[in-house]
Parts: sequence; structure tokens; C-alpha cells
Amino acid sequence: MHAQASSHTTTTTERGSFALARCSCGWSGPARRSRDRARTDAADHTRTATGPDAGTP
Repeated sequence: MHAQASSHTTTTTERGSFALARCSCGWSGPARRSRDRARTDAADHTRTATGPDAGTP
């Protein structure tokens, strides 16, 4: 069974000059200078983590 979409709540946080995306599942994206890119990382993670192929190797 796949994880529920609600188990992947993403946020972006700032650490100095960098922004990074984090997820309630424990995933953390790379530090980015661009907040927009960090938001894109979060959206990509949510899409792949909750998509039809989620959980398959």
C-alpha cells in the first residue's frame, strides 16, 4: 500500500544565505541559493513520493 499524500508535507526553510526544502517524511533537499529552486525541489519530491510509482525501486 502506498503512503498517504498527507504524510508528505513539505516546507522551505532558510539557513543563512541558503534555502532548503524539507518534508515531514524526513527527506531534505540540497541547500540552494534560490528560494524558487528549493520550492521546486519540494514540489518534485511530493510528486515523486505520492505518484503512481511511489515506493517502487
